[in-house]
Amino acid sequence: MYEERFYRQVSRPHDLICYEVIHKETDILCCTKKDISQHIKERLIHYRYQLDEYIKLRPEFKDSFIPISYDKYAPPIVKKMIEASSIIGVGPLACVAGAIAEFIGNDISSLTDEFILENGGDIYLKTKKQRKILIYAKDSPFSKKIALNIKPSEKAYGICTSSGTVGHSLSFGKTDAVCVIGESSLFCDGLATYIGNIVKKRDDISNAIEKAKTFKEIKGILIIMKDHLGVWGDIQIVTP
Repeated sequence: MYEERFYRQVSRPHDLICYEVIHKETDILCCTKKDISQHIKERLIHYRYQLDEYIKLRPEFKDSFIPISYDKYAPPIVKKMIEASSIIGVGPLACVAGAIAEFIGNDISSLTDEFILENGGDIYLKTKKQRKILIYAKDSPFSKKIALNIKPSEKAYGICTSSGTVGHSLSFGKTDAVCVIGESSLFCDGLATYIGNIVKKRDDISNAIEKAKTFKEIKGILIIMKDHLGVWGDIQIVTP
């Protein structure tokens, strides 16, 4: 199923060249210093082929909601997804959008010193200037009223969002938005899913944050459920 990325109307920085790269169900908004869309398209096709072929050989990689056993013969992107999901406690496909963004980001880092790759709400970026990321949380009063202040960094990092009320990705929780910031968009994607799954009522927010804090790979967490907001870590909320 394709869902219109309406939030992209307000997410294009003016100092970068932005364009969409699409292959099969994967639709990535790319913002870079110069147009490298052809190179990104080639890498996207490469990783999608690896994932699709692996799923044919091992269907549980796609279907399992819990970690699966490690496969030393799998492609690197598959290995990383299996490793991260095993640490977090989710199925490997919970990491897929962040994994594709991260692997492509690492591939293009020698071609552009700044980039923003957004794949279905999961972002892998490297920025030399301060930026804002608007938070969409459906009918919550916080939706489109707050943003994350993103600091410049010499290293790329991930900002990933999961929701039980927005989009077609499967979630067992009731959050309007769970946003995780960390070193890896692959890992943040899986952890956002994990946190979103355990928040079914407002009293679960603090418990979810306590559990998420134990993962050293993350820097900050934002949880929105209707008119309730939970925040932890190195994260700054600002007006859009």
